[in-house]
Amino acid sequence: MKLLIRFAIAFLVITVAAALYLSHEYNQYIHSTPDNKNEKRLIVIEQGESIPKIIAKLEENGVIVGAKKFYYFARLNKKLRAFKFGEYEFTTSMRPIDVVNKLITGEIKKYKLTIPEGYNIYQVADVFFDKMGISRDDFLERCMSKDFTTRMGINAPMLEGYLFPDTYYFNKNMSLDDMILKMVWNFKLHFDKKMRARAKELGMTRHEITTLASIIEKETSKVSEMSIISGVFHNRLKINMMLQSDPTVIYGIADFDGNVTRKHLRTFTAYNTYKIKGFPPTPIANPGLAALKAALNPADVPYLFFVSKNNGSHYFSETFGKHKKAVRKFQVRGEVGK
Repeated sequence: MKLLIRFAIAFLVITVAAALYLSHEYNQYIHSTPDNKNEKRLIVIEQGESIPKIIAKLEENGVIVGAKKFYYFARLNKKLRAFKFGEYEFTTSMRPIDVVNKLITGEIKKYKLTIPEGYNIYQVADVFFDKMGISRDDFLERCMSKDFTTRMGINAPMLEGYLFPDTYYFNKNMSLDDMILKMVWNFKLHFDKKMRARAKELGMTRHEITTLASIIEKETSKVSEMSIISGVFHNRLKINMMLQSDPTVIYGIADFDGNVTRKHLRTFTAYNTYKIKGFPPTPIANPGLAALKAALNPADVPYLFFVSKNNGSHYFSETFGKHKKAVRKFQVRGEVGK
């Protein structure tokens, strides 16, 4: 009996010692790192991919060492089934415990896309290709689909003007439709109830205001001038004068080379506001909030004309005679305004 008790005590001591040893080894492993180089590794976890295959990917890319230990660690924590699919960015200096947590929380890689004010739909397509690898043609096809535009809640031929300039974070699990929807929804959030009411006061539709805002955005980069330029265009509209905006002409030119000629101004297109009265059929860019506010709140000015002073600002005139003098000064002689 005593011998049996001694044997049981000895077995217990050995078991506890082994458990403590394994526990120590286990803790060492989950808090260790493959190396200290901190090199980035981009790994895609496919939907439905098996756990052994995921772990093999991690080991092959140097994110973990000891695939079996990693498997047992994840299994002991009952976390294997919780791994979420997607594109992940790991480093070679991450601890196994951090790798597992990243997979469980679904901390997939996000891509930062910044759309500046005044970018047109083609430039936005370039950003999506550069940052997300999305085909330019696919992006444009969606944004120029009338059916898709209608589904987005926009009463317009395409989504030009409604892809709100902002910084976005997208991941590759998102569909292109969802990415575009997020931008359009952002526009709707900014063009709020007060703005819609103000447009109604002016007797203009949301589409007309957005189109005017896009023209203002392309005419000046100075926020302080936007309401004045808006005032000029509102004044022209009141007297049934053509908008005569060079940026609209440029938008209607295929393969524009950077130089507006007299031939361009004389050639009819749906966007040549020297040839058509009122607004072109769509905005010519995606305006920011400042331009939208300017379109809705034109300055009370007497001006009908403006010309660049070659320093980022403009010279405004009430009459065509004064405007011609300003054109000779700044455009013909090339003087720079103060």
